[in-house]
Amino acid sequence: MRRITVFGATGSVGQSALDLVARDLASYDVVALTGGRNVAQLAHDARRLNADMAVTCYPECYSELKDLLADTDVEVAAGPDAITQAAARPVDWALSAIVGAAGLVPGLEALSHGTTLALANKESLVTAGPLMLGRAKAHGATVLPVDSEHSAVFQALVGEHMAAVERVIITASGGAFRDWPIEKLAKATLAQASSHPNWDMGRRITIDSASMFNKGMELIETKEFFNVSPDMIEVLVHRESLVHALVGFNDGALMAHVGPPDMRHAIGYALHWPERQHLPVERLDLAKIGSLTFEAPDDARYPALGIAKRVMREGGLSGAVFNAAKERALDGFIAGEIGFLDMSRVVDRTLDKMSSGAGVQSAAMTIDNVLETDRLARIYAAEAFEQLG
Repeated sequence: MRRITVFGATGSVGQSALDLVARDLASYDVVALTGGRNVAQLAHDARRLNADMAVTCYPECYSELKDLLADTDVEVAAGPDAITQAAARPVDWALSAIVGAAGLVPGLEALSHGTTLALANKESLVTAGPLMLGRAKAHGATVLPVDSEHSAVFQALVGEHMAAVERVIITASGGAFRDWPIEKLAKATLAQASSHPNWDMGRRITIDSASMFNKGMELIETKEFFNVSPDMIEVLVHRESLVHALVGFNDGALMAHVGPPDMRHAIGYALHWPERQHLPVERLDLAKIGSLTFEAPDDARYPALGIAKRVMREGGLSGAVFNAAKERALDGFIAGEIGFLDMSRVVDRTLDKMSSGAGVQSAAMTIDNVLETDRLARIYAAEAFEQLG
């Protein structure tokens, strides 16, 4: 039996992972499951999967979780430190599906114990890519991509040499507003931004898809994970969400990964790697689909892509600024403090402020510096709300 832990078990990616585990429970020893406020789901999954430990990141939810699991042997804990302690428990495979910068420290802790880390947390590589990959190398750990785009690139590169790669193309659905007149975007509502045309995801990720901030994050992830230069990375709008990425080689060939818009494919590939095993996902009927479409993204509609390219050029701790400002801007949009288009303005202004003299490009890549940069960026992003009125 393989010992596994799932961080962010109650989110959409975590639930997809647990669906796969539950179908073959005899093969897995579930060490820990972590989640947020949905303690009823967390308790249900801990019980049905016979987990050793269940952790909520919110201390105020401890009593409810404890009561829900009172008649079991499941150990219950709460708070960010408890999640980090769960990450310190040795396992063979861990999934990092926590949303936001909160996933960085548990991921680093898991890597410190030589764990194979299946990484769905975009923020880890965006904020501290060299730190994450350096930690993995130092402890003989493995990092596997779980984003559908990066899993697709990873699979397209099997048996290939990076020296032969000319370009990496990641695709984007275009999100909820891909057909809206640009002049209407300023008045886009929270409900409108929270509906994705193809994928079933959590609200924050869905809004990031509408703004393309998720794709900006994935651009930076691509650079960090595959160690390619920014000018080799491209984005294509692909409405059908069936081609997840393409890799172009020096002989002119393009290797594409095609599959249904179902996160269980990327999760399952990482769960069973380096082998492939049966997965309960749709088998595509290409004749029925008929055609696939691709188009260049509109820079005016998706300013987040240009900001991400700036971050890749500037390097250093710019990714930590980008992510923290983006998260704070998203909080502001959800709370009704700023408009949809203001999110990119907040991130741009925060980068301007912190790049002008804070040593963002030259500071050492340490966990303390990343966390301090994250803290400051959130403060400056909130100040930008007031400047925008």
